[in-house]
Amino acid sequence: MLIIVPVISMKAQKPILILEDSLKVGNSLLPGISVIIPEVRYESTLKNWIKELESGTKSKVVDEAGGMTIFGAILKSITEYPVNVYSELIDRDIDSTLALKVAIEMKKDQYIERATGEAELAKAKTFLFDFAKKQYIDLVTEQVKAEENKLKDLERELGSLEKDQTGMEKSIRSNNRLISYEKEKLIELNNELTSVSAALVEHNTQLSSMEPGDPRDERVKYIKTLEKQKKRTQKAIRSAENKIAKSEKSVDNSTRAIPRVDNTQERTRNRIADQEAVLQKFVDKLNTVKGYK
Repeated sequence: MLIIVPVISMKAQKPILILEDSLKVGNSLLPGISVIIPEVRYESTLKNWIKELESGTKSKVVDEAGGMTIFGAILKSITEYPVNVYSELIDRDIDSTLALKVAIEMKKDQYIERATGEAELAKAKTFLFDFAKKQYIDLVTEQVKAEENKLKDLERELGSLEKDQTGMEKSIRSNNRLISYEKEKLIELNNELTSVSAALVEHNTQLSSMEPGDPRDERVKYIKTLEKQKKRTQKAIRSAENKIAKSEKSVDNSTRAIPRVDNTQERTRNRIADQEAVLQKFVDKLNTVKGYK
């Protein structure tokens, strides 16, 4: 008959259970102990269990059809003498747990069980519980790290959004300063263009009534200088107008984009708050598992 001893119970948290059980090896049914480990992965638990059994000895675990055997294992937390260990790791898909069933042979045909000694049985239970607890802690530690990474990703995303908004606000201020400067410059250029245009009209009018000679030739040269000045001024005006238009478009785009970025930031902050709550649940879970006794 199985005697089930719950090691710990926790609301909404699966416990590690120790069972006084039996293990079938060949045609024999050996007295043993089972430990039920929640959530952990089969492959990593099997690897760690074999590593545990082979620690401190040259003996190797023999795995035959899922049943493991090692002769001369050193389990110092149970006994100073080598022991034979028969074990089986079972994946219980129905409740997402693994069952590690173990029979420990102290001497030939003498196994750890209640009938042969409470002290060794208690030590064996502690040994298996400690192994199971470590597997569970390692798993939940990975879960905590995964949730921490999710939180870091969200925080980086928020930082990037804040940087984008700061950049757009800086761009708006810079473009507004440029617009003001170019508009003032444009006033001066337009005044200059008006003056040069008026001068051209006046000198062309005078030129039409001048007789050939040096004075007329000098006036022609001066008029050409004014025409070049007018072209330079018109070019400068177009450049200023283009800069103003480009900056105004940039300001408009940034002004319209900032509320969208701000809304995205708010959603990201909410996601961060939610993720912080999720992370805290896993941290609490880890602390709970660490507290298992």
